Amino acid sequence: MDHEESQISRLNSKPRVHFGSLEGQDTVKRLRTEEPTSSSGGIDLDALDESMEPAYSINAGEADKQVLAEFERRKRAFQLAVPTDDKRVRQRLRDIGEPQCLFGEGPGDRRDRLRYLMSKSQGREVESEEESGDEDDEEDEEFFTPGTPELLEARKWMTTYSLNRAKQRNERQKEEHKISLPLLKASRQELHTKLKAYTNWSSQIADDRPIAQCTFSPDSKLLVTGSWSGLCKVWSVPDCEHKLTLKGHNDKVGGIAFHPEATISQSSSELNLATGGGDGLIQLWNLEKSTPIATLTGHARRVARIGFHPSGRYLGSASFDGSWRLWDVNTTQELLLQEGHAKEVYSIAFQCDGSLVATGGLDAVGRVWDMRTGRSTMTLEGHVKDILGVDWSPNGYQLATASADHSVKIWDMRNLNNLYTISAHQSLVSDVKYSKGVPGTNNNSASDPHNIAGLYLATSGYDGCVKIWSGDDFRLVKSLDGHEGKVMGVDISQGQYIPGFFYYYYSYYLSRYVN
Repeated sequence: MDHEESQISRLNSKPRVHFGSLEGQDTVKRLRTEEPTSSSGGIDLDALDESMEPAYSINAGEADKQVLAEFERRKRAFQLAVPTDDKRVRQRLRDIGEPQCLFGEGPGDRRDRLRYLMSKSQGREVESEEESGDEDDEEDEEFFTPGTPELLEARKWMTTYSLNRAKQRNERQKEEHKISLPLLKASRQELHTKLKAYTNWSSQIADDRPIAQCTFSPDSKLLVTGSWSGLCKVWSVPDCEHKLTLKGHNDKVGGIAFHPEATISQSSSELNLATGGGDGLIQLWNLEKSTPIATLTGHARRVARIGFHPSGRYLGSASFDGSWRLWDVNTTQELLLQEGHAKEVYSIAFQCDGSLVATGGLDAVGRVWDMRTGRSTMTLEGHVKDILGVDWSPNGYQLATASADHSVKIWDMRNLNNLYTISAHQSLVSDVKYSKGVPGTNNNSASDPHNIAGLYLATSGYDGCVKIWSGDDFRLVKSLDGHEGKVMGVDISQGQYIPGFFYYYYSYYLSRYVN
């Protein structure tokens, strides 16, 4: 007991350390002086426990409250549905009374600012914003509209037509795969040698305003140019003599397309050519007279590009009204008005089988549509600027898109992804075209390695160049330099000609390149 009493006396003699608040210390001091003990002479722990404050006092200060509030705000911000479209972000900021744009603020910064402001709102306001965000998501969902009986019949007809074409293409490709590799390499080398020998043959003044588009006739005997003056001119090939001037547009011509079976008709009603202009009209021509034989009306704004279905019965048009449309050229009836792009639709091209059509827009997004069902089968995402040109390879499963981001992307429909990206020009790429034949060959045999289509493609750019690329490994084969202005369009004939169109100052030229 002497040892225990010595320990207790030592504890009582040392001052105790208090970890709680300074308030209420009188009770503690009283306990130290009175030294309450139990009957056994020890410390009364029950009395000490009842009299002392807790060892730790949690009194959150203002700084702690701000930290907790910030954590809650970030949690709400993470759960908010904020619009991704910059126009909607600006509208939301306007609705809540905030500036639409701050100095040096980009679309991403503006969206982050909207998220921050929305997260600071009270519970009721946050819920209302989430509900409105859900409504916006519902607006972006896929929807269907009833089609006409004529559209249904057209889809049925195109299904039968495309299946037969696909069967023939597959059989031809099987024959091409039987060609030995050494023979195939030799033919490729021979082709590249011919392409590298291309030189500028002549230049021709075509109009007093820029030439926006050009296209060869299927037999490569005629060439048609479209100008910003609204005029289209027909030229003979290869002497490049002016044959006819087509007057039907009062604004810039953007799209020109020959009928797949076009010839100089003997009948004044036979369709050979279609053009689209800034007046929103599509004119149909027979190349026998300078006035159109029919006019397709419906687009609310400029028609940028047009293209014939491989059958020649239907025509597709891309417009600045945000839609592309399908027309029956025999009845001049609009069969389909298709939306799907966030901005203007600029380019359009049909696949060789006739089952698919590709469109490119100024929203930097391309889409592939199934003509048999009307569904969007693939979204071409990867360009960071406007898509200005699209074209299908004759193999039926590869697609090229030209963009204002200076690149051309090759897409593969078999695995639905981007196969290759070509850093094509030092400025925007205005157009892209696949070759549909091999220069200087007339043999249609599938076993002839010289007769494989799609072995190269041509691009035009605002850097003043037309470039030829290999269709196998997408390497640069030839750069056709010498232009003094922007090259706005390019086309490849079935024979040996590649025309390039360019302008500088107020002179606008047609240039031909020949082997």
